[in-house]
Amino acid sequence: MEHWKKISFLPRQELRELQNRKLRDFISRQLYPFSPYYRKLFDRHKIKPRYIRTVEDLKLIPFTRKEDFLPSEDLPNRFRDFILQPDEALIKKYWPKNKLIYLALLKILKGHEEVKERLSKEYRPIFLTATTGTTKQPVSFLYTKFDIDNLHISGYRLLDVFGVKQDSRAVNLFPYAPHLAFWQTVFAAFSHNVFMLSTGGGKVMGTQGNIEAILKVKPDIVIGVPGYLYHLVRSAKQMNKDFSFIKKVILGASAVPPGFKEKLSGMLTEMSAVGVQVFGTYGFTEAKCAWGECPTDIGVSSGYHSYPDKEIFEVIDPETGEAKGEGEDGELVYTSIDSRGSSVLRYRTGDLVKGGIAYSPCPYCRRSAPRVSSTIYRASNIKNLQLSKVKGTLVNLNTFGTILEAEKGIEEWQVEIRKKDDDPFEVDELVLYLSLSPNIDQQNLKRSLSDKILSLTELTPNEIIILAHDEILKQVEMEVSHKVKRFVDNRPKL
Repeated sequence: MEHWKKISFLPRQELRELQNRKLRDFISRQLYPFSPYYRKLFDRHKIKPRYIRTVEDLKLIPFTRKEDFLPSEDLPNRFRDFILQPDEALIKKYWPKNKLIYLALLKILKGHEEVKERLSKEYRPIFLTATTGTTKQPVSFLYTKFDIDNLHISGYRLLDVFGVKQDSRAVNLFPYAPHLAFWQTVFAAFSHNVFMLSTGGGKVMGTQGNIEAILKVKPDIVIGVPGYLYHLVRSAKQMNKDFSFIKKVILGASAVPPGFKEKLSGMLTEMSAVGVQVFGTYGFTEAKCAWGECPTDIGVSSGYHSYPDKEIFEVIDPETGEAKGEGEDGELVYTSIDSRGSSVLRYRTGDLVKGGIAYSPCPYCRRSAPRVSSTIYRASNIKNLQLSKVKGTLVNLNTFGTILEAEKGIEEWQVEIRKKDDDPFEVDELVLYLSLSPNIDQQNLKRSLSDKILSLTELTPNEIIILAHDEILKQVEMEVSHKVKRFVDNRPKL
């Protein structure tokens, strides 16, 4: 993995030249020739592959959106059009002479079957992960052996950024499912030669079983979904368990506010752990990899360190699609420059990033790879609330998460949007459900919380309802859902 050691510290100009080269080659030798979707897109918009010479030229290409993968009555398997599908005629037409000569020599020296085997390993889909379907229908993304190798590479880089040593032991608490978080974690351990027990999460072994597994393995690293990992640590603390062996906590599949890191770290410190580091990760199915933060003080984020030889990130104005500058807020757009199987170009993630992308060396680890700000939230969590009969108000529900995660007296929470009297023509109501730590003054906390929410969101919850801990765990589907249900929109459809 020496390639990563070199690339992650290259000067900015050299990184951009590397991306330009890989982008040109990927579009002209892989994406346009072999992707049914992008070949049609380029032809429809009269875009020649040779027009795309640099990262700046990406603006000539229309965006890809989640809707482009979803099945329709006419096209029930639209996701397949994003899979690279070479055949002999396309290879002969689009590959350069030197590569064709290589294949011809290989065929002469080792036979036709050897050529077929090599092409099969590069292009034949053998594995898939799928979106969770939180905002849309689940969509499958396929991997070839080439992509599996890339999953090993990104896994190695993740653990390298986290500062993980080979003699570490880890417990993976992500739910066992065809989802990126679980498998990226598994391949990260393989690539870094780190011992890892994957329990399958709460649904497979239950919280008690997971706690017992952790106490048996005594890992210095635990990995999982923020909400479930917090629930597990809290449960172990109530049982007076010793978690002094834990040094690093790696969180994924959900946003990680700074206040949450501090709360989780503080709880582990009370369980005899010393110098705990808490890391966030960012990933999505369409990228087929994940990125991580490097070590900093608790509550401080370095941003997610990207892999500039594998992808290009852009930040755009979500309304106009215009490119934003370094450090500016906007929507993240992703382009692969080194994939096979399902491949995407200028994919609008639907994730809004505050602070955009930084290209200067990381102030903590000095890596020069571009860093995506850790303040990322789903555009789908911005809701239009009809708080009066007159007009609607845009509300960013993620702000509630930031407030509630930082509140020390709150153990679990959920935000519900509903209609007054369940009448679709009535005004919207916003309700908070909370479970609290023992000996918390409920009325004081409600008043304090309402004031904080009002100052940051300019609205006041209609109700704050205190629930028993077991009751709210069922409500957020802590043990059974891949992602904890923090925000629910129960407004009836017209």
